[in-house]
Amino acid sequence: MIAYTIRRVVLMVPLLFAVATVTFFLMHSVEGGPFDTDKPMSEATRARLNERYNLDGSLGEQYVNFIKNTAKLDLGISISSNERPVRDIIQEKFTVSLQLGVCAFLFAIALGITLGTMSAINQNGIGDYVGVFIATGGAALPGFILAPFLVILFALKLNWFDVLGWEMWNYKKMVLPTVALGMLPGAFIARIARASMLDILRQEYIRTARAKGVKEFTVILRHAVKNALIPVLTILGPIFAGLITGSFIIENAFAIPGLGNAFVGSVLVRDYGVIM
Repeated sequence: MIAYTIRRVVLMVPLLFAVATVTFFLMHSVEGGPFDTDKPMSEATRARLNERYNLDGSLGEQYVNFIKNTAKLDLGISISSNERPVRDIIQEKFTVSLQLGVCAFLFAIALGITLGTMSAINQNGIGDYVGVFIATGGAALPGFILAPFLVILFALKLNWFDVLGWEMWNYKKMVLPTVALGMLPGAFIARIARASMLDILRQEYIRTARAKGVKEFTVILRHAVKNALIPVLTILGPIFAGLITGSFIIENAFAIPGLGNAFVGSVLVRDYGVIM
């Protein structure tokens, strides 16, 4: 296990190098630069700015400097944020994305296990149809459609929740982004939980427990659900990692100052430090 872990960590190095290289050349291939604004700028001013942010060299020189600084964990400074260190920006934004991701993760687990268990217990019944319908709808609706739908219905029409921003422990600002971000993984968990639960309910030890007169609630909770969660646990790690790293769509839809929102903004203004 230790050798496998070390091998996977070592393999991350060339992967990160490849991602950094592709990101660098993709951003520099886009027309325009960080100092292309509507306001006129003299060539002397532009030259001083390029020198200040190490953009005056050739593309190859910039790439070498970028790789060297990244290897030393020097992420540079942000052009669009008053020269704040990129490390500080990422730390600040990641805290918000982490809060949103954890809330969406917990919601996805609760939704998925509940729907999956309800559907399996009521196979081919009304509970099964309702659970499958919600899971299918959650998996089919992308975030850029679900988020505006939730805003229009629950914020603008019913006025139950706020539309913009994120504030921990303020349910009016937390509910809609959490649901919008957690619906897709929740639907995926529900489908896995339902299939696993149906398989467990057909096992001999479940029939034996029922034949002994054990209450149905005890059979489901103590024997079926516990074993049916094993396949679900195997997918929770990747789901959690995907949720806490920021969502471009959800964070922009609800104006949440997280990593996703920061990256989109940095692309629009060509803030190379934050992007890379």
